[in-house]
Amino acid sequence: MKVYTTKDFDRQTDVIVAEAIAGEVPGALPRAKRLQDEFNFLRDLETAPTEDTFTLKRVRQSKRYPVWRVSHPYDPETAVRLICWFDDTSDDVVVALFAGEKMSMGDVFYDSVGSRADATIDEWISERNRQ
Repeated sequence: MKVYTTKDFDRQTDVIVAEAIAGEVPGALPRAKRLQDEFNFLRDLETAPTEDTFTLKRVRQSKRYPVWRVSHPYDPETAVRLICWFDDTSDDVVVALFAGEKMSMGDVFYDSVGSRADATIDEWISERNRQ
């Protein structure tokens, strides 16, 4: 799959990577590693998902667009989530939302997933159509 990100995602990941390199923020290195693993997982997919798996689950709170979350095995220290949308007209996947540390947010993160993901996906589609 071709993985597309947003400027906000890129900004957030730059911060996590910088923190991991500096070694001054507890948990930054595991978050950076989890993020890379999840990104690679998406890139290695051959097709969009059709059913839940251990790593990829449909987000029930999605609104207009069906979105999926990439997750990892339970870790009491970190919880990184990528919320993705698979374009059914191509082999593109858009990382619509990102929680670099869901542990501190808990389920509040999912309360606004639908509307926030919809806005990001609409923006990506609009930009793609302008090119």
